[in-house]
Amino acid sequence: MAAAQEQPAELPECPSLKGAGLLPAELRAWMLLLAATGAVEQRLRSVVKETLAVSHDEFLILCLLAEQPREGLRMTRIAELLGRPKTRLTYQIACLQHAGLVTRRAACGDKRGIEVALTDKARRQIQDASDTLAGTVAQAVGHVIGPEQREALCALVPKLADDTP
Repeated sequence: MAAAQEQPAELPECPSLKGAGLLPAELRAWMLLLAATGAVEQRLRSVVKETLAVSHDEFLILCLLAEQPREGLRMTRIAELLGRPKTRLTYQIACLQHAGLVTRRAACGDKRGIEVALTDKARRQIQDASDTLAGTVAQAVGHVIGPEQREALCALVPKLADDTP
């Protein structure tokens, strides 16, 4: 995947964090992060749909749950972490439950609280797709950032370091 380091012709040159423009370094860095995030989301949407048969928003829920203990997370916490309205989250969780990827249960000691956890099926699917998804992230980020930023991000995105010549 060495080609991921090359920038496609249609993209403008990556702005430098040392730039001489009007923005302070923190805002230039933020803009680079937004560009990288947008590139990743754009590429992941189709790959996630193909490999896991879920929407990008549902995938984000699965990713959050994949990093949690088997007990899962409360729905209110998922909504907070993703910055999503609870009503939208309820629909997405219902879709994931219908697909057999999550379970819902009442939170211990709280009649109104709902905990959501991954099923074993979801864990297997995420594990099977993880190399493809990680490669997609590395490729998308590699197309947006320049060599200086790539070096800095290698610590955050290990797969980028794997592709460095």
